[in-house]
Amino acid sequence: MKILVTGGAGFLGYHTVNNFYKKGITEIDILDIADYIKEEYPETIRYHNVDVRDKENLEKVIKEGGYDIIIHEAAALPLWSKKDIYTTMIDGTRNVLDFAKKYGIKRVIYISSTAVYGVPKYHPIYENSPRVGVGAYGEAKIKAEDICFEYRKELIVPVIRPKTFIGTARLGVFQILYDWVESGTRIPVIGNGKNRYQLLEVEDLVDAIYLAVTSDPEKANDTFNVGAEKFGTVREDVGALCDYAKSGSKVLPVPSILVKPFLMLFEAMNLSPLYKWVYGTADKESFVDITKIKEKLGWQPKYSNADALIRSYQWYLDNKDSIHGEGVTHRVGWNQGILKLFKKIL
Repeated sequence: MKILVTGGAGFLGYHTVNNFYKKGITEIDILDIADYIKEEYPETIRYHNVDVRDKENLEKVIKEGGYDIIIHEAAALPLWSKKDIYTTMIDGTRNVLDFAKKYGIKRVIYISSTAVYGVPKYHPIYENSPRVGVGAYGEAKIKAEDICFEYRKELIVPVIRPKTFIGTARLGVFQILYDWVESGTRIPVIGNGKNRYQLLEVEDLVDAIYLAVTSDPEKANDTFNVGAEKFGTVREDVGALCDYAKSGSKVLPVPSILVKPFLMLFEAMNLSPLYKWVYGTADKESFVDITKIKEKLGWQPKYSNADALIRSYQWYLDNKDSIHGEGVTHRVGWNQGILKLFKKIL
C-alpha cells in the first residue's frame, strides 16, 4: 500500500507518518508547503514541496506517485487570511479529489474538524447535528466536506471530524498554557470552568485515520466524530495538569463577561494570539458522541483529556531548550503578545 499524506510536514502529518510506519505501512510520501524536518521522519520518506492549490504540480505528483490512498490533512489555520483559508481548504480539497478520481485512487480520507458544528446548544454532538461553522475556518471546512460528499458517488471518502488534538510536539496555543503552568502562574479559565470540553490525544486520532484507511470500504465510507472518551470539566482537566506539574500553578476562574471583551479588543489590535474561536467557546460545553466510529470501525481511544495534556506538557518540558522561533502553526511557539503582561500580574 502506497500513501500520500497532504499536509504531511505539520503536527498531525508528523504523527501520521511515523505511526503508520510503526504499523507496517512504509511506502509514504508527504506533500506540504511547510518546512520539512528530514531527521524527524523515516529515511525512506519522500517530500514534495507543493501547494494543494497548485493544480499543475499537484497533478504531477499524484499522476507519477502510483498511490493507493490519499490522506488529505492539508489545511489553513484560523490565524490565516480568509482568502487563504478558503482557497486552501475548498479549492485544495477539490483538486485532491479531482486528481484522485482521474488517476484511479479509490480512497481519500479527509480530516475535517468539529468546528463545523459551531457552538451547539445541545450535547453530545452527533454526526447528523446541524453544521453551523463559526468564522472562515468553520465555513471552509463545511464547504470542503460538501465536496467530499459529492465524490462519494465514485470514491471512498471517509470524513473524520476530530476535536482539538494535542500530544507530543504540539505547541501553538498550548505552548502558552505549558509555559504558564511551568512558571507556577495561576491559569485563568474563561467562566467558572465547570463546562465539559473534550480534547483528543493525537495518537488516538492517528489510530482512527488508520482504521479509515484499512477498514472495509462500505463501513469506512462515512463521517465520524473523534474525541476522548474520558474527560471532565475544564477546571478538572487543567487542574490535573497543574497537580502533575507541582509548580504551584492553579486554575483561576474568570467571569466571561469581564474577560471576553478585552480578548476581542486585543485580537483586533493584534496584541494577542488568541482568536475568537479559542476564547469565544472556552466557557461553553463542547463534546461529541463517538459511538459511530467505535461500532463501525472498532476504534477505541486510549487517552483521557488529562492524559493528553500531561503527555504533551511533559514533552514540552523535555524539549523546550530545543524549541526555537515563533509562528502560527501547531509545531512552533506563538508570540504571547500582551498575555506576557498578564502572566507577570497573575
